[in-house]
Amino acid sequence: MNTTRFRKAPPLALAVALGVALAACSDDSEIEETGTSRTTGAAEETTGSDTDNGFADSDVPSDMPTPIGELGVSGSLNGSGASSMANAQQAWRDRFSADYGVTVNYNPTGSGTGRQQFIAGAVSFAGTDSALDEDELEAAANRCGSDVLELPLYISPIAIAYNLPGIDDLNLSAQNVAALFSGEITNWNDEAIAADNEGVEFPDLDVVPFNRADDSGTTENFTQYLVEAAGEDAWPYEPADAWPMSGTQSAQKTSGVVDLTAQTEGAITYADASQIGDLPAANVEVNGEFIAYSPEAAAAIVDGSEPSENATDKILTVDLKRDGSVEGAYPVVMISYLVACTAYESAQEAANVKGYVSFIASSEGQQAAAMAGGGNAPISKDLKSKVMPAIDAIVID
Repeated sequence: MNTTRFRKAPPLALAVALGVALAACSDDSEIEETGTSRTTGAAEETTGSDTDNGFADSDVPSDMPTPIGELGVSGSLNGSGASSMANAQQAWRDRFSADYGVTVNYNPTGSGTGRQQFIAGAVSFAGTDSALDEDELEAAANRCGSDVLELPLYISPIAIAYNLPGIDDLNLSAQNVAALFSGEITNWNDEAIAADNEGVEFPDLDVVPFNRADDSGTTENFTQYLVEAAGEDAWPYEPADAWPMSGTQSAQKTSGVVDLTAQTEGAITYADASQIGDLPAANVEVNGEFIAYSPEAAAAIVDGSEPSENATDKILTVDLKRDGSVEGAYPVVMISYLVACTAYESAQEAANVKGYVSFIASSEGQQAAAMAGGGNAPISKDLKSKVMPAIDAIVID
């Protein structure tokens, strides 16, 4: 089999201790910080001043629907949700705060908790790696008293990260990925692994798969890949936010599974590619080739997929094709959606949400996330042409 290698941007860890940035929302007892803090220079890369960021406070990139400086943004804004977006949210809020003076708090509670808190009215917006189901959409509309926005603003590969001393290049078929996580393959010197890695001598070492303990959109996307690419015989479980097997090794949040994998020889996990730190990631088999994750390979699968059946001009959900039918696409990909209302009780809250989401969707916002994360793909021009009118539907009264 051939191996196709794409250049992989070096992942960066969390830019600033999340707990410090969340201090401003400490009066909300429902929001608790559970992530692991990792300090790098990422904040310096993504936080600019009026003189070095390319545009002044009153200016706006041409692709935003309404100049942010004209929206009257001020004060603070609270969000919660997907821990996969932690690096991106850190970059977005650093930049937005520096340019517009709004303190944005984002708690990486996990996709499921983020959706629950948004529906309960505890936060103004949520990030989720899996789309809202029918019941959640109805509950969200009741909370908003208006249409709900569900916007695909963060496209990222899910890395299959591992800890095998001396092995920095690993090829895995979808069937072998399924077997490693189901417990069918229990030792790294298994013949099925060796067959995809000619000339590599694997250690006599137990496989230790780590999965997410919390409800996670990353888990849903990963298990959806296993169903579509490996088949029901290899992975007989329905895709879901919750891991389908009991008695497994697990940890809370993206940081939890990554940290445990880094500490455990023989470990393997799945996580947003921007947050795996120094861990290597497997090349995934697609139609006889092994493809490494990259922004380009992640974007290819999104551009080659179709809108979901219930998609509208405000619900911009996508059915990703992870079965290998999109040529050159890395198939283990997730889209993180930004969920918001089109109307809020407070005009200030509406202005802040509209300004922040506008910035995230802009070229500058997408670039800031890519610089901080090192793996996500900016949304395409075609997708942006649908996102911006949806954002402009947010009413400020």
